Amino acid sequence: MTEATKDEEQLHDEAEELRKETADGAPELAEHDRVAELEKQLEEATAKSLYAAAETQNVRRRLEQELQQATSYAAAGFARDMLAIKDHLDRALAAVSEELRADKTAAQFLAGIEATSRELDAVFQRNGVTRIMSVGEALDPHRHQAMIEMPSDAEPGTIVEEMQPGYMMKDRLLRPALVAVAKKPG
Repeated sequence: MTEATKDEEQLHDEAEELRKETADGAPELAEHDRVAELEKQLEEATAKSLYAAAETQNVRRRLEQELQQATSYAAAGFARDMLAIKDHLDRALAAVSEELRADKTAAQFLAGIEATSRELDAVFQRNGVTRIMSVGEALDPHRHQAMIEMPSDAEPGTIVEEMQPGYMMKDRLLRPALVAVAKKPG
């Protein structure tokens, strides 16, 4: 420590001692000290109160956001399960030959399957479930899962075939599209 610092500390200590000695005989000074102490406690209590109010507001905001997300995506598991039914309907319709479509009895049966598929599409649309565009798009690892690379004249990294459609629910991925990606021939 420097000499000046030692002198300052010594003066401060002497001033405190003098203050204590005079405080015993002066009730005004004691009252002043009590008021100063109460003001300090009030400031601390006010700061704690403001902190608690801010924390409460943050918790409320976080809970509101979680509730909104839970409400928006509550049906995600159900929608994911319904995708398998959609896949089965699409495969069934794709497997029907033109000859079978010409048959009157089979055509009525197929009309029912097509109506069911359209209704399922409408339900998906009402609930924010959309099909991911794939063929001709650039591979997006957040929406597509590359299964194979195929030699193609298309730009490398471009999707050339979709093996299974992918779906989004609003801004969340329900299922990635399974795709084949172009690579340079040769």
